[in-house]
Amino acid sequence: MRLALPKTPLRRVAAALAFLALMCAVDGFFVEPNWIEVTHHSMSAPITQPLKIAHLSDLHTKGLGFRERRLLKLLDQEQPDLIVITGDTISSTGTYEQESHLLWQLHAPLGVWLVRGNWENWHMLRNENEFYRANGVHFLLNRSTEVLPNVWLTGINDAAYTSADLDRAFSNVPANSYRIALFHGPAFFSQSASRYDLAFAGHSHGGQVRLPFWGPLWLPAGVGPYVHGWFSSAAARMYVSRGIGTTLLPVRFACRPELAIVTIQPIAN
Repeated sequence: MRLALPKTPLRRVAAALAFLALMCAVDGFFVEPNWIEVTHHSMSAPITQPLKIAHLSDLHTKGLGFRERRLLKLLDQEQPDLIVITGDTISSTGTYEQESHLLWQLHAPLGVWLVRGNWENWHMLRNENEFYRANGVHFLLNRSTEVLPNVWLTGINDAAYTSADLDRAFSNVPANSYRIALFHGPAFFSQSASRYDLAFAGHSHGGQVRLPFWGPLWLPAGVGPYVHGWFSSAAARMYVSRGIGTTLLPVRFACRPELAIVTIQPIAN
């Protein structure tokens, strides 16, 4: 009679690694891409009233799926004064028509404001001003607008893949105002930080897939050292969002999608 031998340590390790790989795949493809994290940030500035900003980036939407519906619920809970979108609302498998299903449901007292990302520049929309206006969104292409007394919002075209016209964008902004800039590729911060006080950017997806002890597996051009979070220069601060959607592959690992809420309080006298 032959006795059954116990599993060798090597087989146990192989089985454990296979199970771990399966769990990582489930997390990366099914859990994390839909598990939006709301991050809250506070700062002070020389403004006259509090301003709560919801920063969205890299939606890459294909319509109202689970992730988009979850985003809308979170925005309803947060009740921001202002929603800003720093580009890449579409992707290679999405269309502007599908995007509109999400855009027209975004609302904030001071409006929803959007700038181009690389995907909007690669797939240029004819009559884009009319499209965004019909969906209740204000489109900023190298121009500025006053959203509160002496608080100006400037949208700059994506400089990673096309030209950004800073002089045109800030041409009507008073020198003593509080200036908030929106652009897609965060590497642009190093060229432009002297022109504004606060900036919002995206594009990096936070790396989208982050490996332990390694960091982002891949980053697109136009990110530079500004992968995610807060960055500062002598003149300005910038927040880089991990974004909402995914690109290339519908996967996220150790890098949840992000809805960033930044509340600016007036500086106390």
